[in-house]
Amino acid sequence: MSMYTLVVFDWDGTLMDSTHSIVAAIQGACRDLELPVPSASDASWVIGLSLESALRRAVPELTQAMVPRFLERYRTHYLLRDPELRLFDGVPEMLDALAGQGIQLAVATGKSRVGLNRALAATGLGPRFAATRTADETFSKPHPAMLHELMQELDVAPEQVLMVGDTSHDLQMAVNAGVHGLGVTYGAHTLKELEGCSPQAVLGSVPLVREWLLDRVRAAA
Repeated sequence: MSMYTLVVFDWDGTLMDSTHSIVAAIQGACRDLELPVPSASDASWVIGLSLESALRRAVPELTQAMVPRFLERYRTHYLLRDPELRLFDGVPEMLDALAGQGIQLAVATGKSRVGLNRALAATGLGPRFAATRTADETFSKPHPAMLHELMQELDVAPEQVLMVGDTSHDLQMAVNAGVHGLGVTYGAHTLKELEGCSPQAVLGSVPLVREWLLDRVRAAA
């Protein structure tokens, strides 16, 4: 059993039920600019990457000159769906339970700093996290920089760290950083994609993630 002292969460599709909103925003911006509209599976595959990296993959026809207009339309579509955004059931309780066991919590996300701060303020989760990293502050996933920087800031060794995410980008980042990964299937990527990154486990709900973590912390205590 491993004694994790730091659990790092992805945001979109892991803590917040925002996958459908991101996909719809990408597709809506494509329609507005009369670009080929990616399928839902193609649009969801890029979730977790930096926005620049995501657009290169999901909308290869997008030229550099079109990027400012595309981003404006993307953000408009995303904000129109803002009232629909919710944390997955059980997220606050899970974070409280983990914190109650003395585990430090952090976020590593493909969102921008402005976007993450807005989400943290809206959900009230900001005080629960010891540190956070966003894609516009450092290298995008699956580069290990976010995790390396969080480990350095919080003075935690790799063997004490777990990365929790809904995409292969999250889990490959964990592999690249030399830390354990835990996949969740209720977000953007498929079970097969997640298992391809050799995580410790792949789970289907927030309550299962909570129990999986608490069992290991208590067993190692």
